[in-house]
Amino acid sequence: MPIRVLLADDQALLRATFRILLDSCEDMEVVAEATDGAEAVDLARLHRPDLVLMDIRMPGTDGLTATSVICSDPDLSSTRVLILTTFEIDEYVAQALRSGASGFLGKDVTADALLAGIRTVAAGDSLLSPGATRTLITRFLAAPGLGTRLAASEDLAALTTREREVMIWVAEGHSNDEIAEKLFVSPLTVRTHVHRAMTKLGARDRAQLVVMAYQTGLAQALPPGTA
Repeated sequence: MPIRVLLADDQALLRATFRILLDSCEDMEVVAEATDGAEAVDLARLHRPDLVLMDIRMPGTDGLTATSVICSDPDLSSTRVLILTTFEIDEYVAQALRSGASGFLGKDVTADALLAGIRTVAAGDSLLSPGATRTLITRFLAAPGLGTRLAASEDLAALTTREREVMIWVAEGHSNDEIAEKLFVSPLTVRTHVHRAMTKLGARDRAQLVVMAYQTGLAQALPPGTA
């Protein structure tokens, strides 16, 4: 089955370009196009896409609000949101992640990177743009007052020691292969620990697991000025 994608961007030319690119792939299909956040929510509920490619800055209802609504709707629990924006490194990106977005890319991304990103997020993994520094993102994720609080420290009691350890590595941006090498286990074992942690904490994907790690204090944000 192809990955069913909803495009949400107020620029018609950009949407047309994305549609041509995605429809040229056998494993992707554009099911609808939205010009603002409100329309993106309505079309997501109508078409139940696998992924919404969402712009942040749109007239009327913006992409952040739409992301929050889509990701909090139980009927859209299988729909992932990938943010595509010209504003890669700011508090809006962190808010989008805390609202449930599975990742983001800059609009200057290459065609191959965009397609790879869509496949990554559709598969349930998170995606952070190479242009975003982990220092800044983690600082915003840990800051109070931004977005919905997804987990509390007492929720970590449900995790095993190894699941907590793996969750910290995930929060620091390491891949399953990198974590496996550090822990001297197989990538499949790491993936199992990640999915068990997600299930126990109610995380919809790897990105929300990262947010939870910082919100609960399991992972610590880097202080200002730290490389």
